Amino acid sequence: MNGEPALPADFTHFPYANPEAPKGGEITYCVVGNFDNLNPFILKSMRTTARGVVDTIFGNFVFEPLMRRNGSEPFSLYGLLAESVEMDEDRTFAEFHLNPNAKWSDGEPVTPEDVIFTYETFAQKGRPPYSSRMARIEKIEKTGAHSVRFTFNEQSDREFPLVVALTPVIPAHAFDQETFDQTTLKPVIGSGPYVIDQVAPGQRIVFKRNPSYWGADIPSMRGFQNYDQITIEYFLNGNAQFEAFKKGLCSVYAGSDYTGLDPNSIARDFNFPAAESGDVIVESFDVKIPPAVSGFFFNTRREKFADPRVRRALSMLYDFGWVNKNVYNGQYHRTLSYWQGSELSALGSPATEEEKALLAPYQDKVQPEVMNGTYGAKADGTEEIDRDTMHEALNLLKEAGYEIDGRVLKDPQGNPFTFEILIVSAEQERLAAVFQRTLARLGIQVSLRMLDDAQIQQRKQTYDFDMLISSVGFSGTLSPGIEQIYRWGSEAAKAEGSFNLAGVADPAVDAMIDTMLNARDKEAYVAAVRALDRLLISGAYVIPTQHNTKVWIAYWNHLQHPEVSPLNGYDLSAWWLKPQ
Repeated sequence: MNGEPALPADFTHFPYANPEAPKGGEITYCVVGNFDNLNPFILKSMRTTARGVVDTIFGNFVFEPLMRRNGSEPFSLYGLLAESVEMDEDRTFAEFHLNPNAKWSDGEPVTPEDVIFTYETFAQKGRPPYSSRMARIEKIEKTGAHSVRFTFNEQSDREFPLVVALTPVIPAHAFDQETFDQTTLKPVIGSGPYVIDQVAPGQRIVFKRNPSYWGADIPSMRGFQNYDQITIEYFLNGNAQFEAFKKGLCSVYAGSDYTGLDPNSIARDFNFPAAESGDVIVESFDVKIPPAVSGFFFNTRREKFADPRVRRALSMLYDFGWVNKNVYNGQYHRTLSYWQGSELSALGSPATEEEKALLAPYQDKVQPEVMNGTYGAKADGTEEIDRDTMHEALNLLKEAGYEIDGRVLKDPQGNPFTFEILIVSAEQERLAAVFQRTLARLGIQVSLRMLDDAQIQQRKQTYDFDMLISSVGFSGTLSPGIEQIYRWGSEAAKAEGSFNLAGVADPAVDAMIDTMLNARDKEAYVAAVRALDRLLISGAYVIPTQHNTKVWIAYWNHLQHPEVSPLNGYDLSAWWLKPQ
C-alpha cells in the first residue's frame, strides 16, 4: 500500500510460516453458533454461513483471492491465483496475470472469465462489501488467455487495487447467477486447499485436503494449511465449547470468539488434569498491531443517542478503574483510540499542521483536548469514577436538555431516559452490569438483554438495538483502508448488514477516509488517519472498553507452531501436528 514490499521477488515463504512443516493428521476447531448455508458472499450469509469456507481466523479453506496478505507487514500483497500484476503509478488500472496452473477443485482451470463473473455476480446478488465494488470499476476485460484488466473510475482510490486483489474469486461454471443469492448446503467448489467433505447443518462441517491442490508450492502458501482433515464443531454456548476443549474434543481454545483468553480465566479455569499435566499448553503471543476496538456501540440512528453531548456524557461513565481492578486484576489498559499504540493514533499527540489543515472545515467536530493531544491522559489509571466525573457528565446531559426529576433523569420531552444493552456472553454481562450500576446513580434506567448468536446477528443486520457490545469487524490494523468506509461511512450507515453499527453519517468522517485512501505518501497517510481518529474519538460513537498487548491461546500439546509470529500474534493456519 505504501512504500515497497518487505520480501524480495524470489521469496520462498512468509516469515511466520515453516516451509518444512509436516503435512497430515486431523484437527478439530470448536465454535459457538450454528449454520445453514455454505455461500459466504450473500446477504443471508451474514448470520449463518459455515466457518472455514472463507475465514479470517482459520484461513480460507475453499475460496482464494488473486493475491495474499503477508501478516508480517502492515499491508503488502503477494501472488496467489495471480502470479503477477501490473499497475500505473496513479493506480488507474490493475492487470492481473493468473497462474496458468491455478485450478478449481473439480480440475477446471481458473480463468479471466471467472474473475469477471465474480464481480458481475457480487454486484447483482452479493452482500456488502462485495456488492459495492463494481461501483469503483469502469470496466473489467480479458486481455489474454490468463490475464484480466481492471480499469478504475473516479470513485476509486489508491487502496482499491489491493481490495480487488484480496477479493475471493468464484467459478463461473459452478454457480448459477440467478440463484446465487439463495442459501445452499450443497458443497461449493473453490480453488483452495480443501474441499467440503461432510455437512451436518448447525452441528459440524468437515473439510478434507484436496490432494490435487494446485497452490501447495506457491511461496505465499508454503507452510500453511498443514492438516489432511479439519473439522469445525458447533456448540450452543461458550461453556459447552470450553468443556469440549477440556475433554480433548477441540484442539485449540482462545475464547468463544477466538479473540484470545481472558488472563483471569487462565488462573480460574485451567486447573483441570490435562492442563496441570502439561497435555494442554497455555501460551501468550505479543500483539504488534493496534488493539481491536471492543466496546459499547451507540445506535445513533435512535433519537436518544443522536446528540454527541449525550454520548460523551455516557462515555465518561464506563468505570474502567473498577473493572480493571475487580474483573481483570489490573492486567488491562483502557482503549481510547482506534489505532492505539501506533503512530496512527491521536492520543498524546497534538495535531500537526497537516492535520489542522485537513480538519479546518470541521473544527466544531473535534474537542479541544482531542485536538491538543491531552485527551485520555489519566484514563489508564486505577481510579474509579468519582463525584467530579459524575458531575461533569451530568452537566453535559443538562446542556443537551436533560434534567433530574427526583431520582430519574428525563429527556427534553420529559420522558425517563432508558435504553437497552444487548449482550451475548457472561463476560459482556459483567461489563454491562457495571455500566448499568454507574448509570443508575444518575437516574438512567438501563436493561440488559441476553441473545443467542443468531438473534444478535439479526439485530445487527437490521440495526435493531439501542446499544450493544461488539468488536466484530473491528480488528486492529496498521493499515486502515477501504474497510473504514464500511465501518464509519455515511453510505454504510444506510446499508443493511454493514459494519457501521453506530450509524455514523458525518461528512467530516467521509472526507478524512477519502483523504486517507488517496494519500500518496506515508506522511499524508498518517495525517489523514490521525485526523480520522480525532473525529471518531470526539464523536463518541463507541465507548471503547479495554485491551491487552498480549493474546493468550490454549492448545493440546500435539500441536506445534512456528517460532516467528505475525503482527497480530498468531496464525492458526500455519500450525501443524507434532510428528509421532
